Amino acid sequence: MLLSFVILYLLISVGIGLFAATRVQNSKDFAVAGRSLPLPIVTATVFATWFGAEAVLGISATFVHEGLRGVVADPFGSSMCLILAGLFFAPRLYRLNIITVGDYYRLRFDRRVEVLCTLAVVLSYLGWVAAQFKVLGLVLNTVTDGAISQTVGIVIGAAIVLTYTTFGGMFSVAILDFVQISVIMGGLLYIASIVSGLAGGVGAVVEHAASAGKLDLFPPPRLMEWIPFIGAWITMMLGSIPQQDVFQRITSAKDERTAVRGSLLGGTLYFGFCFVPMFLAYAAMLIDPGKFGVLLERDSQLILPTLILQHTPLVAQIVFFGAVLSAVMSCSSATLLAPSVALSENVLKPLLTRLNDSEFLRLMRVVLVGFAGVVLAIALWSDATIYKLVVNTYEVTLVAAFIPLFAGLYWKRATTQGALCAIIGGTTSWISLELLGPPDSLWPPQLVGLLIAGVGMVVGSLWSSRTTAAP
Repeated sequence: MLLSFVILYLLISVGIGLFAATRVQNSKDFAVAGRSLPLPIVTATVFATWFGAEAVLGISATFVHEGLRGVVADPFGSSMCLILAGLFFAPRLYRLNIITVGDYYRLRFDRRVEVLCTLAVVLSYLGWVAAQFKVLGLVLNTVTDGAISQTVGIVIGAAIVLTYTTFGGMFSVAILDFVQISVIMGGLLYIASIVSGLAGGVGAVVEHAASAGKLDLFPPPRLMEWIPFIGAWITMMLGSIPQQDVFQRITSAKDERTAVRGSLLGGTLYFGFCFVPMFLAYAAMLIDPGKFGVLLERDSQLILPTLILQHTPLVAQIVFFGAVLSAVMSCSSATLLAPSVALSENVLKPLLTRLNDSEFLRLMRVVLVGFAGVVLAIALWSDATIYKLVVNTYEVTLVAAFIPLFAGLYWKRATTQGALCAIIGGTTSWISLELLGPPDSLWPPQLVGLLIAGVGMVVGSLWSSRTTAAP
């Protein structure tokens, strides 16, 4: 019965996505939904795009292990990213009327900065999309009681998401997000009401978590504790701002005010609802400490699915896995689309002269399929946890793309030479420390890379201005 409902839900989702594809008439429709989305859909797509595999299974598993301090990157950093993007970046970027964030780097600096930052953005999506595919495989494996292996489930899930995203682009993503947000929010709240009863009430769960130190967010007042903590927070908070999916949500809105409000509302909703899976996973430890204690050590990502299958009625199981599929499919479709559009627009299109709009639309779809193939391979062969796959991907955009974007918008003296120094300095220092630095270093490599990128931007810009002004 559960499997039948899951199959039906997948078929309905594909149908809605393909129906939305009928609205795609040109490349702008495919990339940014024709800049026509109203506030409810913008809010829904901001929330649903980020509320994916790591929010449902990754964050909850990490919270049970490490408490709030372990999830400082996500949801604390990621939700702040959306709020900062809405307040300080959405107004300025929306007015430019461009398709990708890479277009901004070209307009503000030059082609070299455009290509380097776009490649950094594209690389950052590999782990994120791979995490979504992993959860699709986990869900299909769980609801079929092992009849479908996780490997086969990953392939099936990737094929489903790829189908409607390839045809419908941003229109399919946005409309499905709007439908799926109701399933996610309603489903998780319903599950929480059932599980809280099994665990002795919300108060009992929160009190137990507090007594165990799981609700302590800030580390002890020691430098060796605070620097890694700040590094993890900043990685998601700032490293996510140059992302193409954030930019697409801003530019898909019907006007500037909608872009700002949608980002703020979506970020706030995301932060609040991330606590629901955390509550569910921790409640499991009170319901059956022995069983879930073993899972915590073996594979903590299975705590939530096992809790739902073994301790809730069939209706709750259908609702839960429907919510998980909604979250993962909306997130994976958007994160497949974003890097494919950026790679097509900012790297490949300039190399292929005289492309008309229909040819460019075809190019974006071909690139999307190719990118999906690469990500599928990573999902099949990577042993990293869902949470780590997501969080670690933002390091490259933090050290390479954030400083040129921020300085370009807010510092009039920023130059192309400064941007190149920031990209090269930030990236090389980050890679060097990752490969050659001591594993127990106090300073996270990505935080060092960000600082060096900032210094590179200032020094490079001032030096180039000085040499230009010299007789």
